[in-house]
Amino acid sequence: MLTSKRVAGGVLILIGALALWEGLRFPFGTVSRPGPAYVPAVLSLVLIALGVVLILARDGGPRLAAMDWGDWRRALAILGVCIFIALTLDYLGWRLAVAVALLALLGPLERRGAVFTVVLTAAIAFGSFFLFNDVLKVPLPRGALGL
Repeated sequence: MLTSKRVAGGVLILIGALALWEGLRFPFGTVSRPGPAYVPAVLSLVLIALGVVLILARDGGPRLAAMDWGDWRRALAILGVCIFIALTLDYLGWRLAVAVALLALLGPLERRGAVFTVVLTAAIAFGSFFLFNDVLKVPLPRGALGL
């Protein structure tokens, strides 16, 4: 019987398996000297285990056929924004790509006010860049415009 939780568990297992496969292209290392594949492999195994738990859980959630699919447009818009980010992050840079994505999500999709949307977009786009790039020293893409 296909239920929402079982399908979600199967998707988690698939994503975890793909991530594990891709991650193991890099050296794994040891516990005392982990390589670049160590943490992604551990996280992939956790994802797979959580997927198994969802599949084996007694409460499988609502049947897939009985679910209300009324928010499919919203889900498709979010997927579109994720694809946009993946395709434009290197060209636009972190701040601009995140700003465009948040403007699309908060403005027309969530129908928030203009002031709220602009302030929150600027705070997240520039604040997250500052946190990761400057504080944590994780280099983020600056894009063709240097943003």
